[in-house]
Amino acid sequence: MKLLIESFWRAGVYCLHPRVMVLSIAPLVLMVALSWVLGYLYWDVAITQVRAWLDASSGLDTVWRWLEGVGLPDLKTVVAPLAVIFLVTPLVVVVCLLLVSLLMTPALTRMVARRRFEGLAQKKGGSFLAGLGWALWSMLLALGALLVTLPMWLVPPLAMVLPALIWGWLTYRIMAFDVLAEFASAPERQALLSRHRMGFLAMGVISGVMGAAPSLVWASGALFAAAFVILVPLAIWIYTLVFAFASLWFAHFALSALHAMRQEPHAPGMDPLQPAKPVSPHTDARLAAATGPVQGLAGNPKNDVTDVDPRESR
Repeated sequence: MKLLIESFWRAGVYCLHPRVMVLSIAPLVLMVALSWVLGYLYWDVAITQVRAWLDASSGLDTVWRWLEGVGLPDLKTVVAPLAVIFLVTPLVVVVCLLLVSLLMTPALTRMVARRRFEGLAQKKGGSFLAGLGWALWSMLLALGALLVTLPMWLVPPLAMVLPALIWGWLTYRIMAFDVLAEFASAPERQALLSRHRMGFLAMGVISGVMGAAPSLVWASGALFAAAFVILVPLAIWIYTLVFAFASLWFAHFALSALHAMRQEPHAPGMDPLQPAKPVSPHTDARLAAATGPVQGLAGNPKNDVTDVDPRESR
């Protein structure tokens, strides 16, 4: 818990660094350009199709008549853009996360290592292609989970819990791999992911909940058409900063854990990922007959410890 909290506030401080702001420009420009092109080509078509589906749905006639009765006849025109945004938002989040992981996370991880862990060995346990494949596979699994659990979103508590868990799991999978790819070997990465699995998942879920805030700005672009050009890039930029913060949080946490794990003592020939078992004074005493005098813990013969008394010869 201490490492989790310490990494959190360090990531918040690092987000104010000018280099982080500069690095966030590239994903922002790419996402805004992609959103503008897709919106220009498909926005009107998508809105028209959703409105046609709403008009053809007999089950919604009662809802529309009730809205007209309470003085909200124009609300029907707002539902279609909101429905399109609701369907597009998961794709925007996933693409933004992928761009940040590819364009920002390696540079941010190196910045954290240079400023806090100078001299930390780079064992390069994950290549760029391996990271890309890991990210794409994780994205497919997350999108599949979203589609499978979509009917459960009708239950109010699950509608709040399931998306956070799915986005948290996806964020944890991608970020943890990327921040450890350059500095940890493959066995070290597996050991850290196993040892700190709940901590990584908690960081991912919190980051996923933080990522829900830009959705409000994103949806406001449909409600206030005049500000659409400003609100949508603003929402994408907030997404970028949220995932940049997540990258820094995972970098501080994972590199600290990696540094601590490498400081653990281990005996030659043992698995370096596992701490060596302490040798008791009794074992030292039994080995003394075969190997000679045993040095004490400080290397001083005066500090030798044994409870085995020499047997008198007869």
